[in-house]
Amino acid sequence: MRRRSSGDVEQRRWIAMNLRILLYAIIGGVIITLLTGLIPNTSPELLGALHYGYPFPWFIRIVYPQFPWHINEINLINDIAFWSVTATIVLLVLKRVRKISAR
Repeated sequence: MRRRSSGDVEQRRWIAMNLRILLYAIIGGVIITLLTGLIPNTSPELLGALHYGYPFPWFIRIVYPQFPWHINEINLINDIAFWSVTATIVLLVLKRVRKISAR
């Protein structure tokens, strides 16, 4: 049976913490994206359609009764990626600030 060194334990702890941050960032990105679906993002020259989502409008409501709504999958994925990266940056900055204040 091989005995683990303290470097192995530290490396596993570092990987686990970064995976946790990544998971929280992705979940946060999805939640923020869904919440931005409540924010109108329609340009004034577009008539007959209301766009929702920020920064990329991914939820579109058409005024015509035959086609009430549409989800733009590309913009939805881009929005999730944008907010996940933003959440990752915020979480990493908070982790660094916590580490500095603990010293």
